[in-house]
Amino acid sequence: QNALRRSLSSGEKPTTAPPPRPPPRAAKTTIGASGPANDATTGRGPISWPALGLAAVVSASAVGYYQVERERRMEEAMGKVVSTGKPAIGGEWTLVDMNGNLVTNKSFEGRWTLLYFGFGRCPDICPSEMVKVGKVMDTMKEKYPELVKKVQPIFVSVDPARDSIKALREYGKDFHPSYIYLTGTPEQVQKMAKKYRVYVSKAEETEDGDYLVDHSIVMYFHDDKGDLADCFTQSMRPSDVIEKIVDRMTFVPTI
Repeated sequence: QNALRRSLSSGEKPTTAPPPRPPPRAAKTTIGASGPANDATTGRGPISWPALGLAAVVSASAVGYYQVERERRMEEAMGKVVSTGKPAIGGEWTLVDMNGNLVTNKSFEGRWTLLYFGFGRCPDICPSEMVKVGKVMDTMKEKYPELVKKVQPIFVSVDPARDSIKALREYGKDFHPSYIYLTGTPEQVQKMAKKYRVYVSKAEETEDGDYLVDHSIVMYFHDDKGDLADCFTQSMRPSDVIEKIVDRMTFVPTI
């Protein structure tokens, strides 16, 4: 206080201590190669396990939606074809039966045909679809005996190089006896597949010369005049196929 009085009496300004400086803030660090983080908030990578799981679910859903949508559009297109009476799928064709005789689309007029394209060495899908048709025929025999007499299942090989008459005869022993098996020259099969818009692609051969054939999985149902009446996709159950077959066969157009 005496010093303050002396400074005031001498006219000097009092000196004050500078304000204290704030303590330095600790820098935040993230987990890296240099060691663990020094702060509770740590950096994360751009992708986490939950994000990967969500991406997988979205991808699977997209694939499933695409398949369902494709089948829906195909069935919708078939409905439009039938309703307009101008089929854009099918037409005249010539193949060979198991007796070596030439058969054409006109050979089956008067019967409703259930046409399927496949090949004898197909490991899974073709046998599954063939068994499905067998269940359709057996169930219709019990519930619709008069209608099933008019239905003829037909198997057309898309692998004529290996599906000879002898090979198809052997193949047919494992499936419903009502099936008729047809083959032909590569040109005949290719021409028919093109008219039905059937996708056919030979896969790469293995070292022993074996191969698979990728192809469309659709059953084509024709009326007794040979016109396309409907189509049945792989996702349909036997009961679904039967329902549509009966509906088409018993349909009475209104005037």
